[in-house]
Amino acid sequence: MELIPFFWFSFLFFSGFVGFTLCYQDGFLSLTCGGTTSYVDSYNISWIPDGDYISSGNITSVEGSSSSRIPVRFFPDSRGRNCYRLPSVTNVSFLILVRTQFVYKNYDGLGKPPVFFVSLGRAMVTMVNLTRNDPWIEEFIFPANMEVLSLCFHSTPNGGFPVISSLEFRPLHEGAYSTALGDSTDKLLKKSYRINCGYNDGSLRYPLDQYDRMWDADEDFSPYHVSSGFDVESTFNLSTIKEIPPTVVLQTARVLARRNNLIYNLPLDNHGDYHVVLYFAGILPVSPTFDVLINAVVVQSNYTVTRWEAGTLFFTIRGIKNLNITLKSISYYPLINALEVYEILDIPLETSSTTVSALRVIQQSTGLDLGWQDDPCSPTPWEHVGCEGNLVTSLTLSDIKLRSISPTFGDLLDLKTLDLHNTSLAGEIQNLGGLQHLEKLNLSFNQLTSFGSELDDLINIQVLDLQNNSLQGTVPESLGEFIDLHLLNLENNKLQGPLPQALNRESIEVRTSGNLCLTFTTICNDFSSNSSIQTPQVTIFTPRKHKSHRHIASILGAVGGAVLALFIISFLVILFMRRKKTEFVYTGRLELDMKNWNGAKVFTYKEIKAATKNFKETIGRGSFGCVYLGQLPDGNSVAVKVRFDKTQLGADSFINEVSLLSQIHHQNLVSLEGFCYESKQQILVYEYLPGGSLADNLYGANSKKITLSWVRRLKIAVDAAKGLDYLHNGSEPRIIHRDVKSSNILLDVEMNAKVCDFGLSKQMTQADATHITTVVKGTAGYIDPEYYSTQQLTEKSDVYSFGVVLLELICGREPLTHTGTPDSFNLVLWAKPYLQAGAFEVVDESIKGSFDSESMRRASLIACRSVETDALRRPTIAQVLAELKEAYSIQLAYLASARLIN
Repeated sequence: MELIPFFWFSFLFFSGFVGFTLCYQDGFLSLTCGGTTSYVDSYNISWIPDGDYISSGNITSVEGSSSSRIPVRFFPDSRGRNCYRLPSVTNVSFLILVRTQFVYKNYDGLGKPPVFFVSLGRAMVTMVNLTRNDPWIEEFIFPANMEVLSLCFHSTPNGGFPVISSLEFRPLHEGAYSTALGDSTDKLLKKSYRINCGYNDGSLRYPLDQYDRMWDADEDFSPYHVSSGFDVESTFNLSTIKEIPPTVVLQTARVLARRNNLIYNLPLDNHGDYHVVLYFAGILPVSPTFDVLINAVVVQSNYTVTRWEAGTLFFTIRGIKNLNITLKSISYYPLINALEVYEILDIPLETSSTTVSALRVIQQSTGLDLGWQDDPCSPTPWEHVGCEGNLVTSLTLSDIKLRSISPTFGDLLDLKTLDLHNTSLAGEIQNLGGLQHLEKLNLSFNQLTSFGSELDDLINIQVLDLQNNSLQGTVPESLGEFIDLHLLNLENNKLQGPLPQALNRESIEVRTSGNLCLTFTTICNDFSSNSSIQTPQVTIFTPRKHKSHRHIASILGAVGGAVLALFIISFLVILFMRRKKTEFVYTGRLELDMKNWNGAKVFTYKEIKAATKNFKETIGRGSFGCVYLGQLPDGNSVAVKVRFDKTQLGADSFINEVSLLSQIHHQNLVSLEGFCYESKQQILVYEYLPGGSLADNLYGANSKKITLSWVRRLKIAVDAAKGLDYLHNGSEPRIIHRDVKSSNILLDVEMNAKVCDFGLSKQMTQADATHITTVVKGTAGYIDPEYYSTQQLTEKSDVYSFGVVLLELICGREPLTHTGTPDSFNLVLWAKPYLQAGAFEVVDESIKGSFDSESMRRASLIACRSVETDALRRPTIAQVLAELKEAYSIQLAYLASARLIN
């Protein structure tokens, strides 16, 4: 077979490639950092200023080659994060190459090159040390699984100002480097080496590499021997290599002239895990065979490079500091055409969306810009926030005007420390009952007047600081039940009466000075209500000498006082016993009624512990509490929901849910297996649905979004609508769910959908079929705006919430987000105008091109009608269901006609 000379092949290859790369470059983003004008460089790459992607930093320039000036951006403000925000795509099958160049060149005349850290998304990826190299270039391969990719700079003490000169952003071929990352969203690659083996005339990049990877010359690696200039025929097949290395790179190789070992010694920056890619091309007239050794360990034996074929070997080597790659000769001459080495870095787990949403709502309530963007914990915690891994465990918001503790605080379920001192809090302590991990609570220097009831639930509290408030009355007995409490500060309040004796133990320090009268040992007299008078913690009576008749009078007075005190105590005991008896009778009747609710199984707490293996595996959590995976003696898996809220309000909600679930039975509603209501335990046992929630499948941490085709999404919507239709129209009294959202739609193993979580539901009889006046409940982003403003709850409130769910299914994004432009933060306000106009550019990228336009039009229009601000203009859930069924049928017919149904 005749070979094409190398020059002509290169010419033909390049000429044919230019037309493609000019189109492909549309995916490139090349920023000149600190620049003010756009230009096209010698590689035909278009560069633009960075001003649209960052809002902080100062700009200057340094001397470059050929007397040209290089713009740079530097960051003198070391507070918080200085970040570029780059547009990305949300398809995890693609990877993004991010390349950064940092230049100092003594731009400030100080002669002190900076040292600083760089983060990419949630990962801290490198430390730039311009005292070692100037310029400094870093390159990363990152999963494209977020709408906005943040590249941030973090100052070090006495390390100078972070500085950057260019930033490049390149999409890679689908499936590239999947051997290292696969579909993982918790790993990224940091380039250590990319060597064009056998080539020593500088680096190669775009347009020779269509993805603009930079291939460095083969030099300084012992032993040094290069052979180059081999030809590759025009039909050379690279289709089997997903990384698509440039053909021009495979035209050269390092090859030994004798049958010796070919060795690369590659020092590494860090001790860690590394991914190695070796490229081979059969450019010799023979087919050499050799063993591949990494750090003296055989990782591939008898590997043969077949003539006119290309091949690749991938290896992941863990826990190494140095890399030695050896090709040990077996027959002919070992050769290698190119190699890449990447350090594998972990991307920290994402903080739960519930926590992030809660923190952002709290930030909005303060009226302050706290600089809270991206993830609260990674790569570094937000200001005022402390983390353990991806859990927010500390929040300090002192000296601002909160005025009240909103229910949102109850969503920060992992908090161990909460400091809200001097935040203008007033009234009773509230909305903290769900924080069962809380160890330190500081509510001092506020205007709180009542302990409230939710402190009782803080079972792990160790430090409780309530000093300098306006707390009145007596100290609750329940505070003495905290076995881990070691400091209780009640100084400077308006408390009086005896302290709980359970607090009188050596392990607890109780501070009580500055109250009306607060003591373990004495009974308080009628003190003045003047709160400025401070009484001692302990009152000591010193005996004095009196005349005999005064002494007798004193004795008689003391006896009379004792008799009066005994009478009062007896009366109080009788009242207490009656109250306890009433509570006992009420509780007994309640439990008897619950046991008779349509045969719902009553579990003992012991049975629950056995089924969950002592609450071993958590599968969900929310403001209501935690959900654990359990297995009943008959082998059936169950989801066990343990309520946090043990107050009367919580008991009412629990009883409401048990009552409702016991009355309703439908294939699209999660069924109740049983419950436990003993020893103050509020536990519900549901059927277990292994498919997770719709929210998890759309955009959760373990998203299965790629499996959710349009027809599957429509099926889920139809199922959920059937469940809601039963609640609204198939039961009497009718039921309003009040918390319809994607996380309350669960999927079974066959992806059938069922609606769950009836803790907030309201029953509605025919008599009050128009509306119910009630306190607004629900989840931000899903709440009917008319219900929110009027507190008038109707079935149309559920329709609005379900309309939001439909928009999630169509657009593939959450109801509220803080990425992108402000007009896109709210899903309803962003998507509705497009969909009403029949413009489908807001449709989820992962389903574009796979749906029938009429099916999408029908689903979009019914979703838009469902989220009308005026409830009267919304359809009923039955009408929504009918339209969804029609859209589903149309899509099925479309797939059948296209022969896409298996």
